[in-house]
Amino acid sequence: MPLRHSLVTRLLLTSIAIAVAAIAATAWLATRTATRAIVAEQSRSLTDDKGVYEMLVGYAATHPDWSGAAPLISARAAKLDRRITLTTDDLRIIAESSPGPSLRTARPSAVVDPLNLDIGLTGGTERIDSRAVGPYRLTDSDRAKLRDVAAAQVGCLRRAGAEGKVTDDPGGRPVVTTTAELSSAAYTCLAAGAIVTPAERKALDTLAASTARCAEWPPEALLRIGPDFSISLGRSHDVVYLPLERVRGLDSSTVARLKSCLEQSRRNQLRPYVAPPALLFLTGPSSGVDRTTFTLSRENTIRIVGTTGAVLLATILITVLVGRRLVRPLRALTEAADRQAPIASTGRDEIGHLARALDASAERRDRAEAQRRAMVSDVAHELRTPLTNIRSWLEAAQDDLAPTDAQLVTLLHEEATQLQHIIDDLGDLAAADAGTLRIHPAPTDVRDLVGQVVESHRGVAHAAEVTLAVKVHGTPIVWADAVRLRQVVGNLVSNAIRYTPAGGAVTVGAEGTTITVRDTGVGIPAEHLPRIFDRFWRADESRSRATGGSGLGLAITRKLVEAHGGTIEVDSTPGEGSLFTVRLPDR
Repeated sequence: MPLRHSLVTRLLLTSIAIAVAAIAATAWLATRTATRAIVAEQSRSLTDDKGVYEMLVGYAATHPDWSGAAPLISARAAKLDRRITLTTDDLRIIAESSPGPSLRTARPSAVVDPLNLDIGLTGGTERIDSRAVGPYRLTDSDRAKLRDVAAAQVGCLRRAGAEGKVTDDPGGRPVVTTTAELSSAAYTCLAAGAIVTPAERKALDTLAASTARCAEWPPEALLRIGPDFSISLGRSHDVVYLPLERVRGLDSSTVARLKSCLEQSRRNQLRPYVAPPALLFLTGPSSGVDRTTFTLSRENTIRIVGTTGAVLLATILITVLVGRRLVRPLRALTEAADRQAPIASTGRDEIGHLARALDASAERRDRAEAQRRAMVSDVAHELRTPLTNIRSWLEAAQDDLAPTDAQLVTLLHEEATQLQHIIDDLGDLAAADAGTLRIHPAPTDVRDLVGQVVESHRGVAHAAEVTLAVKVHGTPIVWADAVRLRQVVGNLVSNAIRYTPAGGAVTVGAEGTTITVRDTGVGIPAEHLPRIFDRFWRADESRSRATGGSGLGLAITRKLVEAHGGTIEVDSTPGEGSLFTVRLPDR
């Protein structure tokens, strides 16, 4: 067998392909898992970094220097198992959680400056930390007054049908917040309570003047800053101030310049009150590396390739061994088939099923061979009898032992007719077995057909002292070959007369597409019913034609019925008679 057609080769190639796919999938899954783990670790590290940044920004926003930050840094570093270091721009250490290697080659994690926040870490939009209040810090007395004002605002809102709540902003100023949509009366309540303390007003006026100088704002156009650092504009002859967004005639560049100057002026105003900017380094406890790195060295690459190759080689070896084990039963099947010997297999897999199928095929082959031999023997026996009779009478006439009169010619004609009948029956069976038995169906009147068959057998029945009767309901029409259907009914009637004793009766009936032949003969034992349609089978094992015909009639009858697409059944009781039922399909 060519190597490319070998089952082992195909199994090996398939297994190698599966192994390669499995290894590739495993590697991909491992890579994806490792990547997710790294991303998760980076996310956790980023969360830790953000927490440290928020802590230090909060400290810087509320303290003018970093002198008290060391204990705070040490506590957080111990919790995170990290080294936290604050330095100036020239890397002079301001505070650190623990001594360690130089940070000259490290990259800072962030710049801690409450007046210039890192939006990437905070996730907000404001650049100035709201906790940096500087000159806007309220005294206790001012806070108490504002809290009373806020409480009055809440009461006013409640009377106006709205709900409010007092909260403190990061600078400690009480603020009234609402969640529902406010009516005009509720807006009046909030506007009436919007007051500014003298200290706040002084700082806001200074901020407004600084913003106006930065933006080169004309003196006649007044500029005012609110407690929430919103810009309002007015005129010297008018005491009404409008929010910057509601002032007509301002282009977008002017608005942007005013907001930029306001932000810069706030930084200048708050700078003395906050800690100076500092570089934040988050590194390992004993290293100056700012983050964990993942590298694949040459040794690691060789190790991965070697491991993959080893797994692949092991897979190939195991596949070869398994393949040889799988092929071994196939070789045993081949050898047993060559020897035509039984195959012993108890497996439940495909090979076991194949072995049992081959055994069953061998049994069917042996049974067919036995049937073929039996048929040859039966045919020889059936043909030998008439041929022997013909030869005997001819030899007797040749030796002048028998007169060559009409009686001899009649005997020879009967034997020749019987011999022709057997040959015709064998021809029909052979055609049926080969699938070449042809029928020519056409609408057939069953009543006429049954009547013709009965009339043709009337003489035989009278000689045997058997009563022939017809019982047909209506005028049934079937789609059948009239000649072949007459042969079917004739075989059944002839058989019924042969096995019905004198004084009995044979009744041929028809209704719809069903034809029946009932007799009151000797019947058929139950154990013989399964073989009644076998070729050359007779209940009388002596095969004497005195008790039976050629033994082919019922076999031919079944073949003809099946050729029409119908079925034939027999129901018999010994001593009472038999009933043969032919059912033809509707057209």
